Amino acid sequence: MPSSDFLNAGEVSGVFGVKGLVKVFSFTDPRENILRYSPWILQKNNQTREIKVTGGQRQGNTVVAELEGVTDRDSALALMGWKIFISKQQLPKPKPGEFYWVDLVGLKVETQEGMALGVIDHLLETGANDVLVVVDGETERLIPFLQQHTVLNIDLDAGLVIVDWDPDF
Repeated sequence: MPSSDFLNAGEVSGVFGVKGLVKVFSFTDPRENILRYSPWILQKNNQTREIKVTGGQRQGNTVVAELEGVTDRDSALALMGWKIFISKQQLPKPKPGEFYWVDLVGLKVETQEGMALGVIDHLLETGANDVLVVVDGETERLIPFLQQHTVLNIDLDAGLVIVDWDPDF
């Protein structure tokens, strides 16, 4: 199903009421931003389905969404467990110096001296700053994502991130 042109933005996690509203566990920040993207591509097992978002709101730690054609509890229940994908084209272009995490995953990481450290496997949100998880075989390095400090240059076209980092750390 979804290629690299699509992002996993959440999952239908339950139903809300009897009028077809669904609860959504959203991966967006803030969580209710998932409602800005329509249509959603829903995927479960080998099935996909495109569906328009017609309304919704944040409800505590979850998001409640109204979906086109989903008008009762039974049709909402049928969507439980479906993953929600959105097209990358639906996202606003990042400002200069800003990056979507998904665009950093898979980039090679080197020190400023040219020593290869591995590739970015994923990122962690720690509160103080984000952290690059760089994997090279069985070695895993956690590098603070501090632009102009530890992260000196990001070249998406070359697929390369240059860092100021001790390879032994």
